[in-house]
Amino acid sequence: MNIKLRTYIAIIFAAVIFSLTTILTISIGNHSSQKVKSEIGDTLSTVSYQMADKLDFFMWSRVGEMDILSQLKDIKNPNDKTEVQKLLDQLQNSFPAFTWVGLTDVHGKVLVGTNKILAGVDISNRPVFQQGIKGSFIGDVHNAVLLAKLFPQKNGEPLQFVDISKAIVGENGKLIGVLAAHLSWEWSSQVQKDIIKPIKNDIKGAEIFVVSKKNNTVILGPRKMVGKPLKLKSIQLARKGQNHWLLETWPDGKKYMTGYAYGNGYLDYPGLSWATLVRIPEETALSPVKALQRSILITGVISALIFAVIGWFVAGFITNPLQQISNTANRLLAGEKVEIPFYKGIKDIEILSLSLRELVDSLVRTVSDLGKMENLAHHDTLTGLLNRIALDEYLERSMKKATDLGRSLTFLYLDLDGFKQVNDLYGHHIGDMLLQETANRLKSCIQGDEGAFRIGGDEFLVVLNTSSEDPQLRAKAVGEMIINSLNQPFNLKNNQIEVGCSVGGAVWPQDDAEPIAVKRYADEALYVSKRTGKNKVSFHKLNK
Repeated sequence: MNIKLRTYIAIIFAAVIFSLTTILTISIGNHSSQKVKSEIGDTLSTVSYQMADKLDFFMWSRVGEMDILSQLKDIKNPNDKTEVQKLLDQLQNSFPAFTWVGLTDVHGKVLVGTNKILAGVDISNRPVFQQGIKGSFIGDVHNAVLLAKLFPQKNGEPLQFVDISKAIVGENGKLIGVLAAHLSWEWSSQVQKDIIKPIKNDIKGAEIFVVSKKNNTVILGPRKMVGKPLKLKSIQLARKGQNHWLLETWPDGKKYMTGYAYGNGYLDYPGLSWATLVRIPEETALSPVKALQRSILITGVISALIFAVIGWFVAGFITNPLQQISNTANRLLAGEKVEIPFYKGIKDIEILSLSLRELVDSLVRTVSDLGKMENLAHHDTLTGLLNRIALDEYLERSMKKATDLGRSLTFLYLDLDGFKQVNDLYGHHIGDMLLQETANRLKSCIQGDEGAFRIGGDEFLVVLNTSSEDPQLRAKAVGEMIINSLNQPFNLKNNQIEVGCSVGGAVWPQDDAEPIAVKRYADEALYVSKRTGKNKVSFHKLNK
């Protein structure tokens, strides 16, 4: 009878511990899985939008440079080919992405080309001339034809270009020829690296794709997929102008979390309808959750075995206390917040009750550790500021509060002027220290319920609670306070460093009801500050 009782108690004890562990494992796993998926998906969506935006911004800049060049007197009246040669070479030296720039006559013969390449060659059969002679032309990515033999290939891959051309009309109003350019597609790889770099430690294995509208061909991505058509639901959604994420099966049969966005141009540049995708394998995204589940389950199994053995040897002395402990465990399973009772007098019972308390505390701490992991996912590891993942949740909460109070939110988008020189002169360690001190100064300029976010690199976003009547009044004051604060010298490792700061602002909901649009307007206003002198605050001007 005594042996049967011990066996019974040992089995029940192990079952209770294992049940607690199983319930916690399932509960934590389900909650964590959905939370991690949502957070990583939002990050992929944001990265895909940034990639599309940067590609369009780069192309807009190059088209603008070609427009400016086409209006120069020496281009409109190319009598002095030496001066034209200097202008074209200077453009190429300033912007190496221009692999070749040339000026043709009305028949397609190249009059002048950068580094005298293709001079005298007839390019009248090339789209860059045939379309450009009609007014202006921006062509999609294509393999090199005339220039393939003149430039060395890298990694054995064919050279690829994006064409830009513009008809040149002389001062007398007559058509003179075409200003044509081939942009090397290699610049897109650098944009890709810059986008991936800030998140490569947080989201390992992320890959970026750029898909052309023509036959849905991959023009940027893993080498084995470039040049091949890609048919996915995410591409179809991106073509509709949507920016989100989904879990979908790719042609290799594997499931990936995929963020998608659409390149619909920048300002007056209409864009080439590129779809950008950012993917990560589903198993990679959920690996931290599975590891946590395994850890909890192993801990529970080991603990159950240990305490089953203890229960076997002390069953004769702990029948009544064990019953009380079992009842408490059942209450824990029911969701009540109670503690395992602590018994004194019999040493074995003291150890058992204390061990159970510690086990439950350990499981609770495990849940707490998950909360800390979630907190880390929402904060930038270098500066401690909130990151992009936390931005959506913060905005949802702040917009609801502002709506209830009849107030507005003002977005201040800023970056440091001269930060690259700091990295170049003093090294990345000093640069990191500068970013940390910048974060401290930003937090000192805002109120407790307002948000300061690190977007990436030396870019930051501040969200202010402002009035609906004149939101720019306080936002401008805070922006100037931030500039004045960041203009003060930074004393870092016996180095006195000075940087500037440019700020762009936009107001929700006055400028737009969608926060992502307001953030983009603030970013555009930031570039206005940079173009008009830096170290100043500029606000988005709503077109009415």
